[in-house]
Amino acid sequence: MTSNIKIIKINSEISSIILNEPKTYNSLSFKNLIDLLKVLKKLDADNKVKVIIIEGAGKGFSAGHNLKEVRGLKKRDRYQKLFNLCSKVMLQIVEGRKPVIAKVHGAAFAAGCQLVASCDLAYSTKDALFATPGVNIGLFCSTPMVAVSRKINRKPMMKMLLTGEPIKANYAKEIGLINDCFSKQKLKREVLSIAKKIASKSNLTIKIGKQTFYKQLEMPLRKAYAHTSKMMTVNMMAMDAKEGISAFLEKRKPVWKNK
Repeated sequence: MTSNIKIIKINSEISSIILNEPKTYNSLSFKNLIDLLKVLKKLDADNKVKVIIIEGAGKGFSAGHNLKEVRGLKKRDRYQKLFNLCSKVMLQIVEGRKPVIAKVHGAAFAAGCQLVASCDLAYSTKDALFATPGVNIGLFCSTPMVAVSRKINRKPMMKMLLTGEPIKANYAKEIGLINDCFSKQKLKREVLSIAKKIASKSNLTIKIGKQTFYKQLEMPLRKAYAHTSKMMTVNMMAMDAKEGISAFLEKRKPVWKNK
């Protein structure tokens, strides 16, 4: 069976994951979630890949779960399996070693909005729309709100959840759901520019930093400082930290060993 999740190698250090099922608006069905998880793990294990981009084919990013599939599941254990699988995909993005950038056009709704929020960075077209519209069909967006509520404040989150109304890209930027929005022509160039900038850094340093960032967020202040002090010490013992400091002091470009 062919996969609707495609990998496009942009260069040796940047790969793009394409959600490629336009006829379902790139729905996060069982099959697509399984394939997406496999692809994410594959790219995360590839030492040559430094940055991952996720985008959608066709009219937009992703409409979330496939409601035709959801209606047909019927049994409690099947529903649980689907939502657990979706959570695994989101956790893989957050807990993975590589920075993941969402490149959004069209709509990112429900679990599609969750996917955007789970990514480390997110950029969209100016006409993109974001929503957690489950309340409109009697199914509150409980799992999507885990990711989105960790990126934006409570009042705008609750408005999105309680009304189900979509928000526009400029407002999504204002509340911190996305980093920025651009014209359709400019989006590709801007995302590639930020991806190349990240790829130019030490792979090891980025890995340590990303994992430490998410871990400390969930800790009380004192514990967060203790953990980050420990991780900075680990980082300082790496060859790349020594090389980076030397390069800065010697006014030259660092040569990363990723060690």
